Amino acid sequence: MAVPKHKTSKQRTHTRAANWKIKNPSIGECPQCHEMKLNHRVCKNCGYYDGEKKIEVKAEKE
Repeated sequence: MAVPKHKTSKQRTHTRAANWKIKNPSIGECPQCHEMKLNHRVCKNCGYYDGEKKIEVKAEKE
């Protein structure tokens, strides 16, 4: 079994951990209904993706 030869310093550990950042999701406008949606996903408002109807969206109860 491999055993570390030297102790990992605090600075090396903290430097490695500093790169774990959260990013904002990339969003864009749907070309069909012009609502904001996540990129590379089916639009939740109209159900279109890449110019084709992919899912049937249920109408909201009023």
